[in-house]
Amino acid sequence: MTTAPALVLHPDDTDVREAVTPATGPAELTVVVPCRNEAENVPVLVERLHRVLAGVAWEVVFVDDDSPDGTAAVAKSIATRDPKVRCIRRVGRRGLASACLEGMLASAAPFVAVMDGDLQHDERLLPLMLAALRQDEAEVVVGSRRVPGGDDAGGLSPVRRAVSEAGGALARAVLPVPLADPMSGFFALPRPLLEELAPRLTATGFKILLDVLLSASRPLEVLELPYAFRPRERGASKLDAGVLLEFLGLLLDKALGGRVPPRLVSFCAVGTAGVLVHLAALAVLNGVAQDASFEAKQWGATAVAMTANFFLNNLVTYRDRRLRGARLARGLLLFYAVCGIGAAANVGVATLLLDDGVFAWGAAGVAGALITVVWNYAVSSTLVWPAAR
Repeated sequence: MTTAPALVLHPDDTDVREAVTPATGPAELTVVVPCRNEAENVPVLVERLHRVLAGVAWEVVFVDDDSPDGTAAVAKSIATRDPKVRCIRRVGRRGLASACLEGMLASAAPFVAVMDGDLQHDERLLPLMLAALRQDEAEVVVGSRRVPGGDDAGGLSPVRRAVSEAGGALARAVLPVPLADPMSGFFALPRPLLEELAPRLTATGFKILLDVLLSASRPLEVLELPYAFRPRERGASKLDAGVLLEFLGLLLDKALGGRVPPRLVSFCAVGTAGVLVHLAALAVLNGVAQDASFEAKQWGATAVAMTANFFLNNLVTYRDRRLRGARLARGLLLFYAVCGIGAAANVGVATLLLDDGVFAWGAAGVAGALITVVWNYAVSSTLVWPAAR
């Protein structure tokens, strides 16, 4: 990894365009902006890009996950007047990383950059990123808050800071290259490199940069440029503790070589938490319903655990397909049915294997449990949280 020298951007800087040359021909740089409820920010960002990229052949691609605030409509309205603006509206699929990948693969420019649509990334860094890529100073240029001259003091709430710091520590432990700010969502790279890596990208969760660096067959040369992370002016942050769990899923996916779907890993982790919830509920019921049969208390604890599992999966495992309103109630009932069938299959398979003398009781129990996990995951993914609606 290389860290850029002395240049530091401040809010009152207005001219960094000496790093670029006059625009000629088709777009040389595509700026990909994943969006979810950023309608107010789109016009502001377009105006800022025009200012800082004057002299560059550029375009911006807004990739909107069907925002209810009309983000796509705003971007397309601007596109009718400004040929530098494009918009991809995604219906039935969600996720920042996959939105970034889709936008980058829609580009024909030799260089692509990714930045957020919330105006917290400093667009004045883009000409410097482009200049570094043109001059082959690095294969990936990262906007960094963690190198000298960088700062995130004004842009992170305590929760976001905790998530960022925890994720950064984990990422630095597994990355093949030193990187001060692996949680950055602001970076640029040559499009041919992205095209080469695309088939190996997991494209889940919020951190596409880490996915890129871990998917390469060799350590990539990285340059970090400092910038000050701005406070959010409009809208609400989408970063929460669930992002860290998705981040862990990405690390596990890469560690397992992509053999196990990250969503299945998350589903199993939630199921493990459900076991603890079941035991806690059983302990409470043993204390408050002493006259009830153990079977009744067991079913009560099972219902509590299934309910907890459903809401955790809805929050974390299927956050890109999250159910709300009436669909949430319908999904819960379906989840009860799915898990009930899975539990019956668990008991039936384990009993059959034990009675036939195929396995000892422990191995029979494990076999039944594995079948239950696969059943619950497969059916939940297709019926409870379908991929497209």
